[in-house]
Amino acid sequence: MLIAATYCPLFRPIVGHWDMYKANMPYGIVVLLVAVVGIIGVVLMQRKVARMAAWLSLILIILFYFLSLLKIHYSLNFIPFHSFERFMERQIKFKWGWWLLITGPVLAVLGILNEKPKYKPPVPINQIVD
Repeated sequence: MLIAATYCPLFRPIVGHWDMYKANMPYGIVVLLVAVVGIIGVVLMQRKVARMAAWLSLILIILFYFLSLLKIHYSLNFIPFHSFERFMERQIKFKWGWWLLITGPVLAVLGILNEKPKYKPPVPINQIVD
């Protein structure tokens, strides 16, 4: 879900829609790599890698949200008219992609909170006792 959410619209500036890569390309690639490492950790049954990737993705998304708020608030302070500056800040809207962007890491963290793995390795045939 996190990988798909990086392509969803997150901002609506004055013109167009921005996803994570239009907002900040290097940060989006880091989030994408963390998600891929988490998926590889789950597939290869490496619980520590999957746990680390889940927590790291949650931290990165929360940090991205706060940095986005700061950038919106402070990027237009070069305008000499403060009323026009506040008007322009109000024109930048958050879109529905944020819900998907936070839901993916939250589900991953909830999935790794369980200490016992659900997967039970098969018992070899020579160890089966009747």
